[in-house]
Amino acid sequence: MDKSLNHAKCSGSCCNLCCTRIENLGVTIGNVTILENVNIHIHCGELTAIIGPNGGGKSTLLKALLGEVPYTGEFRFLDARGDRSIEPVIGYVPQHLDFDTGIPASVSDLFTACLSKRPAWLMRPGSIRKRAKEGLKKVNAEYLLDRRLGALSGGELQRVLLALALDPVPNLLLLDEPVSGMDQGGLELFYNTVAELRHNYDLSIILVSHDFDQVSRHADRVVLLNRTVVTSGPPQQVFGDESTLRCFGITGFFADGRMNGRMEGENG
Repeated sequence: MDKSLNHAKCSGSCCNLCCTRIENLGVTIGNVTILENVNIHIHCGELTAIIGPNGGGKSTLLKALLGEVPYTGEFRFLDARGDRSIEPVIGYVPQHLDFDTGIPASVSDLFTACLSKRPAWLMRPGSIRKRAKEGLKKVNAEYLLDRRLGALSGGELQRVLLALALDPVPNLLLLDEPVSGMDQGGLELFYNTVAELRHNYDLSIILVSHDFDQVSRHADRVVLLNRTVVTSGPPQQVFGDESTLRCFGITGFFADGRMNGRMEGENG
């Protein structure tokens, strides 16, 4: 991805930048402390990748941002100048969508179920369908509108979920391992789509990922999270940090910050 495309020029109301400050965040469920003293600054219009071991609290951080788990500490959402608090629109793309692949429901039906505030039969004919088509156009997937959900590939389904997360266009977009299980072609297409969206809408993005190669190519900032923030900074800095290498048992990285070597226990 061309990093020069990360930030679109904007002024006034057309600018969608949202600065997010996570301050002293803690999450405890029962007697288990999942996160403690987490402090992260999500810069306006940037993609911040959250990496860390399984059980390190990455998905819990997103759930706290969404208000799905109780937490201590504070989230502050500021405008582009950093001088005015705002009530942000947050979009969310989960790792996967659980549904019966044998049901006859289409992508259009999914949009109707997710976007309708009233029963589907009370909606004005074609109103949700038009929104669905416009949303899918944002992710270059208009052709999926009438496709049966069970017939979608993993990459196609994630682009549909991304389109749903963009209605309305959010200030902050949360991506929780959105390319898990995708083939290489779907993975590249998804990340290229996200890059295009950043350019068009000035999105601030938090990406949870285990794919270090893609993170090194696309992220502006990386945070190593293991119950608390271990280290953070540009990809090359974080991936070259001894704490990162120890955490994942990685042999090293290329000079440009891309992975060089394998995780311990990885086959072949």
